Amino acid sequence: MKISFNWLKNYLDFNLSPERTAEILTDTGLEIEGLHKYEEIQGGLEGIVIGQVLSCNPHPDADRLNVTTVNLGNETVQIVCGAPNVKEGIKVVVSKVGTTLYPKSGKPFKIKKAKIRGVESAGMICAEDEIGMGDAHEGIMILPDTAEIGCAASDYFEIYKDYQLEIGLTPNRCDAMGHVGVARDLKAFLNYHEALNLDIILPETTLPSSVDQPSDVINIQIEDPNLCPRYVGACLDNISVKPSPKWLQDALKTIGLEPVNNIVDITNYVMFEFGTPMHAFDRSKIKGDITIKSSKKGTEFHTLDGERRKLLGSELMITSNNENLCIAGVFGGLNSGITEKTTSVFLESAIFNPTSIRKTAKAHGLQTDASFRFERGVDQTFTVKAMERAITLIQKVCDAKLTMSPVAVDHINQKRKTISFSTSFLNERLGTNLSPEDICTILYNLDFKCNEGLNNIIEVSVPQYRIDVTRPEDILEEVLRIYGFNKVDLPKKWHMSFPVEEGKNEENIQRTTAEWFVSSGFNEVLNNSLRKKDLVDGKQSSVAILNPLSKELETMRRSLFFGLLENISYNQNRQQNEQRLFEFGKSYFKSNVKYIETRELAFAITGKEHSQSWQHKERSLDFFDLKQRCESLLTKLGIKIKLQEGLNTNDLFERSYQYTIGNDILIEFGQAATKQCNVFGIKSKAFVAIGNWDNLLKYSNAKTIFKELPKTFFVRRDFSLILDAHIEYAAIEKLGYQSNNKLLKEVSLFDVYEGDKLPKGKKSYAVSFIFQDDQETLQDNIIDPIMEDIRMKLEKNLGAELRG
Repeated sequence: MKISFNWLKNYLDFNLSPERTAEILTDTGLEIEGLHKYEEIQGGLEGIVIGQVLSCNPHPDADRLNVTTVNLGNETVQIVCGAPNVKEGIKVVVSKVGTTLYPKSGKPFKIKKAKIRGVESAGMICAEDEIGMGDAHEGIMILPDTAEIGCAASDYFEIYKDYQLEIGLTPNRCDAMGHVGVARDLKAFLNYHEALNLDIILPETTLPSSVDQPSDVINIQIEDPNLCPRYVGACLDNISVKPSPKWLQDALKTIGLEPVNNIVDITNYVMFEFGTPMHAFDRSKIKGDITIKSSKKGTEFHTLDGERRKLLGSELMITSNNENLCIAGVFGGLNSGITEKTTSVFLESAIFNPTSIRKTAKAHGLQTDASFRFERGVDQTFTVKAMERAITLIQKVCDAKLTMSPVAVDHINQKRKTISFSTSFLNERLGTNLSPEDICTILYNLDFKCNEGLNNIIEVSVPQYRIDVTRPEDILEEVLRIYGFNKVDLPKKWHMSFPVEEGKNEENIQRTTAEWFVSSGFNEVLNNSLRKKDLVDGKQSSVAILNPLSKELETMRRSLFFGLLENISYNQNRQQNEQRLFEFGKSYFKSNVKYIETRELAFAITGKEHSQSWQHKERSLDFFDLKQRCESLLTKLGIKIKLQEGLNTNDLFERSYQYTIGNDILIEFGQAATKQCNVFGIKSKAFVAIGNWDNLLKYSNAKTIFKELPKTFFVRRDFSLILDAHIEYAAIEKLGYQSNNKLLKEVSLFDVYEGDKLPKGKKSYAVSFIFQDDQETLQDNIIDPIMEDIRMKLEKNLGAELRG
């Protein structure tokens, strides 16, 4: 939220710099995220002064140039000028040497001392477009004779200057959504720390005590007081819609609002003054009484932005004679808005249900200044005050006539909340030593009422606008933010104990696993757990967000799979084709009535094995690279299991494989389905593995064991096998280890052949078997029986035969 420094000073008489004001507001919990200097004209006309041309003579070497001498008050300078209207005696605007000009069009430029056709020129006599004050460039600006020589141009033209303070407003601070609310915090701080005894200066309102023979009467009806507990309306006539006066435009521009017209600008001004949104309707478009009721589902409504929106039936609408005028608290209607032809207005100031407004705004993708405030809950005490302020300004600016005094329909409970706590309760929790008097002084300056009772018990009456204060801990926060977080002393001694960790250090395992991926050439990614609905099967329903920020963030992610595909697509579109990515995160889904949250580790590879180089043969990463990475991960975690082919019961993979223990899936991996890749616009094959990190941690047994290198030699034997084409290498590996898993250390596939030299439907595998005993070198009489056993099992179970 943006506020104006000058505007803030209208409500509090203080003498602080903008920088110090920002520090204080940050200390009180209204964090200032940015402090920006605002100038009505860029550059603020710094270095530009009023001068008078003393002489004007033709340039000796240029027909269209003149050599002038100009009196700037404290000096006289020579300037070469090409304007056709320059002449002796006129008052002009002069940019001095070293000044940076910000023209209406084009880039800023700096004035330098120069020679023009051999004649020195020390400055520039300016046209209005050259200093950003207009569009005219036919000649230089000629000022009245009354202009003071040497006067700064910013003073002469009364250029408005201000500071914009950008507040990172937290959702609970609905009381600070206007300048008056911000001034309250500043007042509380200054009164407590500097004993200034300041009071908030609310703007005066001048309404007639009564409207003689009211010429306009509109009845107001509220169908559901829970959705609209208060509604105030009034009518004004004799309106002339035109641009706002300069002071009003300057105030709005400082906080980033573009002026529209005097009526709309006044409602915006009051909203940013009190934090209370207001709306103005063209009175001529209201054909009957005002009724606040829920919309009719399927009805089309034309909003101020020109869009036609289909109503859902849940919106609260401002209606007249069954015609929709406005989506209450969110957006006005095009047909009832203020135009240049408007001559009378109906003003609205109301309280709407925050939940209803938030749901409506999100459903239609609208985020307005009004909905921003109504969603958080506006100050109930300012509803009528804001109406009176708006009427006063419209009467002043537009010379309007009040034809219907403010009428309020009110269903708000006026009772204030009371909260009790003890002084010791506060000091023990805050680490302070505040007296009851200090506590009450702080709370009093924040508009709380305090009563001191027996045993240092303080009973606090909470202002109606502080809807976020509901319990003693909230009162403690109010006291601390004014007292000062930085004033709480840290203890000189710290007493702490370090628990002895038993079992697995999951955080350490995750950290070392991440480091292992990075050392293997992977990059870690971190994606949002909120995302759009993805192309997945419907067995496990998504967890939908009730009030999504946008269509892109409407569900909790069901897998890290989709985030990785988005990352791959994003990087490929930026010419980064070789990618190795991994991510730790959580997935969420709903199975029947149960919500399930799972920790996952996902990783993906795509592109070439190496960047293009004469040193390496070009090869694309494939399924087996991913499989190797999965096996290495399991080895690192101390998990020894064999691969199983999955049933591919989802649409994520072309064909998936799983590492499982019992019914627990540890890793599922494979080539990402073409359908999924097409959705994300991925241009090459992508291979993805999804690990259930909870299960991986459950079965991990990662221990570093140091073992002496064997002193014996290993023995290698090879088989060249002919098998049916559908048989996979994993089956051979499995049978090999079944024969002898003590001496057989490694099984490797080093050649595959499929061609016309083999019978149809057959292929050839060349497989090596590595044997080793740590105690003695193995002889043929030990190896041969084992190899024969392997051969027989391959022949019997797989139909394999040795190739000659």
